[in-house]
Amino acid sequence: MAFFGKLFSKKKKETLDQGLQKTKESVWGKITRAIGGKDKVDDDVLDNLEEAFITSDVGVDTTLKIIERIQERVARDKYVNMSELKNLLCEEITEMLAKPENGLEDFHIIKKNNEPYVILVVGVNGVGKTTTIGKLAYQYSQAGNKVVLGAADTFRAAAIEQLSIWGERVGVDVVKQKMGSDPAAVAHDTLSYAKAHDADVVIIDTAGRLHNKVGLMNELTKVKNVMKRIVPDAPQEILLVLDGSTGQNAFEQAKQFVAATDVNALAITKLDGTSKGGVVIGISDQFNIPVKYIGLGEKMEDLQIFHPDEFVRSLFGDAI
Repeated sequence: MAFFGKLFSKKKKETLDQGLQKTKESVWGKITRAIGGKDKVDDDVLDNLEEAFITSDVGVDTTLKIIERIQERVARDKYVNMSELKNLLCEEITEMLAKPENGLEDFHIIKKNNEPYVILVVGVNGVGKTTTIGKLAYQYSQAGNKVVLGAADTFRAAAIEQLSIWGERVGVDVVKQKMGSDPAAVAHDTLSYAKAHDADVVIIDTAGRLHNKVGLMNELTKVKNVMKRIVPDAPQEILLVLDGSTGQNAFEQAKQFVAATDVNALAITKLDGTSKGGVVIGISDQFNIPVKYIGLGEKMEDLQIFHPDEFVRSLFGDAI
């Protein structure tokens, strides 16, 4: 824990707290009102907690799971007072959140077999996908990695231009072709370029339109197969970007993309300025896919590696 504390700096903690302020006021404000005047956790408190979570975009299934865990703890511990409830909730919710397999704590990458770490980014238009790629490129670059971007969203000329602007801003190379080119060809060229220039991290954008599941699956499968010819383990990360401010709509988007491809990481954007940050808990739990990055503001430093315990503690604060 001491090592973790060094990684999670005071500045990051302040950014997290500020970014989640509206969610904290909404979620835990409802909880505080729900349990007001009580001195122990009883059935009324559990009913009120259930309502507070459901109305805070945590989702029905995840809420019921949380309540069940709390009931089990209360039954086992015999007596839980209100001051203990906050810690109990933090422990149980943190335990529920899926953890990244590689346990990534920061933006440093250790290359395996001298091959680049490849992130394939998917998600609909408008969720902050390209902006997230730019911020990822900045963070990984700042951590000492050589980063290459691939503009495989060839459906929109604006997407190629936007990624090119981010590349210039961050100071990383962007591999691109003209609008309408085969996305798999762009992915091929990107990885070939990355290997030739000894890149550490490759981040590839994909089309953000809502495909039918078969079309989306076929396109992404083709992209992945082409990449594997150059980097056998690629993509090590298929990152789905979701807009946290859309609440339950993010659940539906996650459902479609998880059904269409092998998503193994999530980025939840636009958590600052919204009261719907509880959706992070529900999506991570329901799809059993780790939230790896969260967006907490406009600055490039405001994209953070997701730490479940810090996130949950920040949401609770001193609300109870």
